[in-house]
Amino acid sequence: MRDLLALLDRPEVLSFAGGLPAPELFDLDGVRAAFDAVLSGPQARLALQYAPSEGNPALRALIGDRLTARGLPTGPDGLLVTTGSQQALTLVATALVDPGAVVAVEEPTYLAALQCFQLAGARIVTVPGDDDGVDPDALADVVRRHRPALFYTVPTFANPTGRTLPESRRAAVARLADETGLWVVEDDPYGELRYRGAPIPPLASFSARVLHLGSFSKIGAPGLRLGWVRTPASLRPALVVAKQAADLHTSTIDQAAAAAYLAATDLDRHVERLRDAYRERRDAMIGALASTLPEGSRWTDPDGGMFTWVRLPDGRDAAALLPVALAHDVAFVPGAPFYATTPDRATLRLSFTTTTVDEIREGVRRLGVALAQRDAGAEVGTLGVMSGRKPVDSRTRNGQIASGAR
Repeated sequence: MRDLLALLDRPEVLSFAGGLPAPELFDLDGVRAAFDAVLSGPQARLALQYAPSEGNPALRALIGDRLTARGLPTGPDGLLVTTGSQQALTLVATALVDPGAVVAVEEPTYLAALQCFQLAGARIVTVPGDDDGVDPDALADVVRRHRPALFYTVPTFANPTGRTLPESRRAAVARLADETGLWVVEDDPYGELRYRGAPIPPLASFSARVLHLGSFSKIGAPGLRLGWVRTPASLRPALVVAKQAADLHTSTIDQAAAAAYLAATDLDRHVERLRDAYRERRDAMIGALASTLPEGSRWTDPDGGMFTWVRLPDGRDAAALLPVALAHDVAFVPGAPFYATTPDRATLRLSFTTTTVDEIREGVRRLGVALAQRDAGAEVGTLGVMSGRKPVDSRTRNGQIASGAR
């Protein structure tokens, strides 16, 4: 992944690789005003001081209000502010995963989560799923055979597939957690970026055995590095100690500015602007793929989030396609890094949020040229990155696969 991203400094490359929000949609004026208000107010010096590991009380209360409005009743004492949701995942792994412990994940899943659990010394086992996400019966079998310390999932607009776990399956996973004592980690960075269909209650709303991870990176700005974990009281002390050992506390000034921003800004209106822009970009990508990819290709048409997951016809290798695509100034991520087991080399992930509609259409056109050149057997050198494996999501619509829309 580092090798790939290093190549993307070239401004001529149209990148569908990174899961990045669109920088032109950041609320720069609102964030600047929030920092100005904090640094010019009576508590300015306090905002530059050390602070409690749990996080800014005002910010935790405001986050709790947003989660409550989304169907997940949450008070400030149930939240720990973290330096991005990635740190929240690391703290959970520190608290719950001993070296040699088993962690269950759906496959494919978020690459950095696999790295986190591997660094914790965990043994990773995978749970089969289908176009609707993880299969609760398969998870029950994994729990019975392997006794995992936790199950990690991105149930809403998943990275990398874009698929969404239906409400009935969420309830089944929650029942299994309650019956077996399994801890479930619900990673939810994309849940507010819905472009179609009715919202589905968070998995954590079904069981107290579910830890809910969230972030401002996708609806605010990733540079603030602000995330959180909603945790039951029984785990809170261990997570706080892990937080203290990691960095004492998340940036005090960033937390204070975020609290000021949330108090002064209609964030729901800002999120609606994001949804409108990203919906148009998703539609442009899905439409371009339909007229470009070779016969037999499949892809997800997600109800929200940032990604579509493509499977090329059998025999194609996304890793072998990548250097050809880069030679045509378009980038993507082959699917292999998202697998803990044998990858499906025909898969790749495309992100549609960072590029404009015109750039998406041009980038997919370039991808089509690269596919045709690769199929013709042209040689282009190699790149020391990745490979890929396995299908996609939900209902079929005009030859593609649509994830979600419940």
